[in-house]
Amino acid sequence: MAPLITSSMNYKPCSFLCSGGGDLFNPTSSSSSSSSSSSPSSSSLTRRSQGGRILILKFSSTLQLLRLSNRRRPPLFQCNVLQATDSGISLFSLFLEMGFTKKAAEALLDNHPALKLSPFQSIRSQIHALQNLGINGAVLLRLIKKRPHVLIAEEIHSLLCFLSNSADGDDHHLIQPAQLARLLIATDTSFLSGFEAKVCLLLDLGVPKERLPHVLNNVNLTKALCIKSCQEIQKMVAFLNRFGGVDLILRRPAILNFDLDSQLIPRIEFLLNLSGGDEVATTTVLRKLPFILAYTVDHYTNHVDFLRSYAGLTDEEIFKIILVYPSLFSASQKRKLLPRIDFLKQCGFNSNDIFKLLIKAPLFLSLSFEDNLAYKLGLLLKIGYQHRTKELGLAMGSVCRTSCKNMQEVISLFLNYGLTCEDILAMGKKHPQVLQYNHKSMKQKLDYLTEEMGCEVREMLAFPAFLGYGFDGRIKHRFEAKGKILGEGLSINKLFSMSTARFSKKHEKKSPVVVESR
Repeated sequence: MAPLITSSMNYKPCSFLCSGGGDLFNPTSSSSSSSSSSSPSSSSLTRRSQGGRILILKFSSTLQLLRLSNRRRPPLFQCNVLQATDSGISLFSLFLEMGFTKKAAEALLDNHPALKLSPFQSIRSQIHALQNLGINGAVLLRLIKKRPHVLIAEEIHSLLCFLSNSADGDDHHLIQPAQLARLLIATDTSFLSGFEAKVCLLLDLGVPKERLPHVLNNVNLTKALCIKSCQEIQKMVAFLNRFGGVDLILRRPAILNFDLDSQLIPRIEFLLNLSGGDEVATTTVLRKLPFILAYTVDHYTNHVDFLRSYAGLTDEEIFKIILVYPSLFSASQKRKLLPRIDFLKQCGFNSNDIFKLLIKAPLFLSLSFEDNLAYKLGLLLKIGYQHRTKELGLAMGSVCRTSCKNMQEVISLFLNYGLTCEDILAMGKKHPQVLQYNHKSMKQKLDYLTEEMGCEVREMLAFPAFLGYGFDGRIKHRFEAKGKILGEGLSINKLFSMSTARFSKKHEKKSPVVVESR
């Protein structure tokens, strides 16, 4: 007969995460304890021990611990676990070993009786699968506490098997642990059915196998795959094929989160109509900034209506600006668009001037005023620009394409070469881009101008565009060619502003003809 469990028994949880289990109890028999040689005549056995302790054990298909009164230490299980089966008791120990408190473990078993009815080995294998996919520690405990069904649901078992077979080493999971945990916590089990088929469908639709983890880990898996049917996914990709298709998805996987009929189609059609039906131009906008599809049609409409009414731009002009700078829609209408357009209008800009500036310097609409534009505006005013003048507006557009530090370095460079603020202002009015060029490149050109070409710095005042030409491909090459072929007396303006075709033609005419001797 099985040995009795005495009041002095020792409780030793087994290492269920590492082994195949074992006896839950490891009783130590005292010398005074003995077992009867005869078999019990009923399914229960009662034994009285010292100190008046009474232990009743029932043996049947399941082990039931009924009551142990007058113990000096707390009982192993509270009342809600007293009717636990073998599987329930094993699970309780397993949960304790994983890090659950006794109260949490008891609540799991009490509130989810299906756990106790499921094979223990199956649950333990499910936990092992989650661990192998990177879900461990506190994340695993939180997952089981929020969604206990992950330990027994057949759909999740199928999903875990698929992901385990798809894993390429311990650190190369198809779905990263945090993303997988979010999926299992947020998604109803019924929506996980067919997940594997939908992942394979993405491959069939053209997503490269090596980029599949990038897609799966940058979408809301519930929205992108689980609640969509295979037909809906196919229909979405077929529509997107007109505007970049899989390439668009790879650039912005979150596009798969959207609903085709209520979100994607209306948003793309708005941009398409604004472009005058130009699918190629619309595709260019989407590829430049796929995130633009995150904005609603109402958001698009508000921005476009503002630029029509307040800036006086046409739809064609607005789309051309969007084509250059799709992030226009990310600029707040109240905090950025309104004050910037108002500034330009105060500088005397009409709608045509506003369009020309924005097509060249669209960043003017989105740069921070406090951290960027205010500092640059201060520098322009210091070197002599006047408030509310067109020259100031043009200069602000130009300096949007450089950093505050580089702009400061450019001004310091000019001053170090002996130019005055008035000279810098004159160059800026003549060639506004002069303040946006890289200061290191400008120093190289100024050194060459004064040392190699033998010119005075002030000669540049008449032709500040000289500082915008490439050093090796234009300045150095043309000066050397001019010295050998074109003769003296050619101004730097004519030398460097001449078109490449015309310069090459002159070069060919002036080049000496070499006659081979026989």
